[in-house]
Amino acid sequence: MDEYALAIGNGLKERAKELGRYGADKVFLADDPSLEPFNADYYRQVALDVTKKTGPSMILAAATSTGKDLAPRLAIHLNTAVASECTQLEVDNGQIVATRPAYAGKVLLKVKIKSTPNIATLRPNVFTAKEASPQRNPSVEQVGFSKPNSRMIVKEFVTHGTKKLDLTEASVIVSGGRGMGGPQNYKILEELAEAVGGVVGASRASVDAGWRPHSDQVGQTGRTVSPTLYIACGISGAIQHRVGMINSKVIVAINKDPEAPIFGFADYGVVGDVFEVVPALTREMKKFYAKN
Repeated sequence: MDEYALAIGNGLKERAKELGRYGADKVFLADDPSLEPFNADYYRQVALDVTKKTGPSMILAAATSTGKDLAPRLAIHLNTAVASECTQLEVDNGQIVATRPAYAGKVLLKVKIKSTPNIATLRPNVFTAKEASPQRNPSVEQVGFSKPNSRMIVKEFVTHGTKKLDLTEASVIVSGGRGMGGPQNYKILEELAEAVGGVVGASRASVDAGWRPHSDQVGQTGRTVSPTLYIACGISGAIQHRVGMINSKVIVAINKDPEAPIFGFADYGVVGDVFEVVPALTREMKKFYAKN
């Protein structure tokens, strides 16, 4: 069964063949200045054109803000369904059996999509991209693009401060909670995140207090993340926060309260003052990376 990849954006021509490293037999490339930034109507039209041409049995996309916007739009036009935020996939008689969290992560559902094509969005960092062996040299087909009518116009993107890696895509997240005491104290978390190549997150309590922007919030009413390493600093571990980060591969908790709920599900726990432990950890991480 051939595996196709679809690359949509601007300035991707030189990178399209790289998808052969991960198993693509053929790459469809839609490369046009109007496809940057993301416009749901434009991307949907490109994906529909390629779908009609190839007739896939399955369509997979990342459960990013873009993927979660695009997948349902495709499903509507293709008269099928979407399994969203999947953490595991199996194939049974050519149909996807997807595992996905529900009820704020309290249960895991196994769902089967009986319509064709099966569409699923996959949580970032849960499914590690593995290089195919042997690697393939895919053909690249340029996809013609003509703008469909759209009621959406992207005027500008407004970000808080300097551009950084999105929380959902980061492999290391250093999060702070109420125990950080105030916005000025997040500097020590930013220093640790920089030392380990990660980004800073926050609990709802710290966001509600105005210490961090909502884009940094991890939890039931914030972002759902699954990094390789999650370092929780001064976070108690309430269920609303837990459901947003429980799929992290390794969880490290730093809290001065030995009875904090987060120690019940963390892989490693440090009972201590974050203002002593975090700077010490930052120093050790800088030494480690300087040697390697």
